[in-house]
Amino acid sequence: MAAKPQHGYGIITDVRQISDERVRLRAGTLYAALDRLAEEGLIETDREEVVDGRARRYYRLTPSGEARLSAEAERLRHNAETAAARLRARTRPAFSPNLGAQASSALGARRGARVGSAFGVRLRAGAGGGVAGGIAGGAA
Repeated sequence: MAAKPQHGYGIITDVRQISDERVRLRAGTLYAALDRLAEEGLIETDREEVVDGRARRYYRLTPSGEARLSAEAERLRHNAETAAARLRARTRPAFSPNLGAQASSALGARRGARVGSAFGVRLRAGAGGGVAGGIAGGAA
């Protein structure tokens, strides 16, 4: 109804299409919601027509319905942006991408030196520039 007045089956089809088939409204659910929206003054009957012997009622948004839809769309947009920002912050690495290069450089400068770790891992730079490691207390 945001774009144009629609009848019940058109709304059901539109919702299915917009949701990539994830939402399937049943007629009873839809008409109960339409009745509630009409009682709240958010939609109204646009027109009625008979198609193939059946009455078809078209609904449209009222000005207050347009305002409510706009506010709800903005609220959902804001919530989606907040969730996306939190997800991005959660998936960022907690360390510098250059940390590996810095550690490797430090080890290379101190060949043969042992480097301790809070995790109990000992690293030792080998003679050929490689790194050997072991668990503290074990063989290195």
